Order: sequence, then structure tokens, then C-alpha cells
Amino acid sequence: MKIGVIYPQNETGGDPLAVSRIGLATEQLGFDHLVVYDHVLGATHDREPKLTGPYTEKDPFHDPFVMFGYLAGITQRIELVTGILILPQRQTVLVARQAADVDLLSHGRLRLGVGTGWNYVEYDALGQAFATRGTRMSEQVKLLRQLWSGDLVTFTGEFDKIDRAALNPRPTRQIPIWVGGFADVALRRAARIADGFIFAHGAADAFATMPRLKELLAEQGRSSDEFGLQCNMMSAKGADAVVETAARWQEIGGTHASINTMGQGFTTIDQHLDYITQVRDALAKAGLLAG
Repeated sequence: MKIGVIYPQNETGGDPLAVSRIGLATEQLGFDHLVVYDHVLGATHDREPKLTGPYTEKDPFHDPFVMFGYLAGITQRIELVTGILILPQRQTVLVARQAADVDLLSHGRLRLGVGTGWNYVEYDALGQAFATRGTRMSEQVKLLRQLWSGDLVTFTGEFDKIDRAALNPRPTRQIPIWVGGFADVALRRAARIADGFIFAHGAADAFATMPRLKELLAEQGRSSDEFGLQCNMMSAKGADAVVETAARWQEIGGTHASINTMGQGFTTIDQHLDYITQVRDALAKAGLLAG
């Protein structure tokens, strides 16, 4: 199983030094990937309809593609994972271009995790419809793959239209697309169109949900053995809890897991790095991560 780190951008204050220090440490400490969250805008929650998500205008976020373009130049090995990119609020062709360039500049290290999000204010500001976000994302995944593989693309969908145009340069491979979410509809969508699924254990119970996803994959005639299963270990606090959660995830067939440093009262980059190092040592001792 591959184990990585979730970038703690809500607790780093937008400090650019944190990007380089945590990115480099993730690689140097032997982790397999770095996960980055996505929000273009934050918004106050005092409105109707109410916003019920976990973030407001006070929570900082870097753009994943810009951040990964930088990290592609200073790292050599770790996979760069959006976990998740809110795909339906973005222009499909622009995402295809940005993702292709990150994958090219990183020599094939991008994994594109996508989801539908919850912040309708963000959708409105970006000129996209919140109500049709799920349907649009399914179409977008199909178009992204076509843009990454075809010379001239002609596409007519409900949301996007292309008349004999091409992405150039294209990535040298099909960039893996994973879906993240909590609801059954997200599991169904992943079983139909995705290469893997990103669970947020703590926001939902990943261990209870995985059997349902495997059931849906079987209904689609797909083997779970060829489908990625990542657990973002949101509720595992402390090295012992991380080791226990990672071991359980591996035992039931998980392919990837990511440690979380947020929500533990850390106020400096060094505190986040010290915790990552402590957890790395515990995982290595348990035989879950190469020492």
C-alpha cells in the first residue's frame, strides 16, 4: 500500500515556504504522494440557502495546478494528487490543459482526484451551475480523456462543445482520474467512470463504505483489484492511531492512505513536519512504509 501526506494548507496561513518545506519533506521522508485540496473562493456562511461545508473565507487554499507546477520542479518522485479538484466549477478544456502540463512537467506524476463540492457561492462566482454539477462532471471526465488521447477532437455534449480542435502538447499517458465524495451517488459515479476513489475517513466511515463501492464495481463488471482505493485518514490523531488505521485499510484491500496533520493544534510549519516525521517512523517500524 502507498502512503502519502495531506498538505495542511488550512493551517499554514498561505505561507509559500510551507509549500516547499512540506513538499520536499514528503519526498525525503519516503512517502509516496502529496494530497492537495481545492477551493477557489471561500465564503461567509450567513446566507440563504445556508452553507454547511467546513470552510469559510478565512481558510486559505492554493490553486492545486499552480502549486503542483512548482512542486514538479523541486521534487523528483512523489505523486501529486488533487484530493479533490472541484471539477464542475471549472472549464473542462482549461483543466485538460493545466493537468496535461503538470503531468508533463512532473514526468507523469499527476493523479487527478475530482469531486462536485458543496459551495454554491463558488460556483456562482465562476459562472457555473451548481444544480447540474454531478451530471456535468460525468461528461467532463469523458471529454478530458478524449482530449488527452485524440489528435483532433469533435465533441458535442450537454455542457461542452468542441469542433475539430486539439490539445497540444498532450500528456504522454492517460492521467488517472479518481473520484472523491461521501454520498452513494459519488460511489455510483466512481464505479462507472473513475480509476479509483478517495475516501475521507472521519467525514464518513471509509471502512463501512468500501463494501458498497465494491458491490457497485461488480455491477459494472469491474474488478476492485484494478481500482484504486485511497483513505484520507482524517480522524487518526497520533502515530499509533495512524498505524492502526493504515494497517486496517491495507488488510481490507486499500491501495493508498494519506496522513493528516490538521486539527491537532499545530501552529508552525515545524510542528507539522515533526508530526509527519514521527508518524513516518511509526509506519516504518510497523512495516507499512519503507524506512
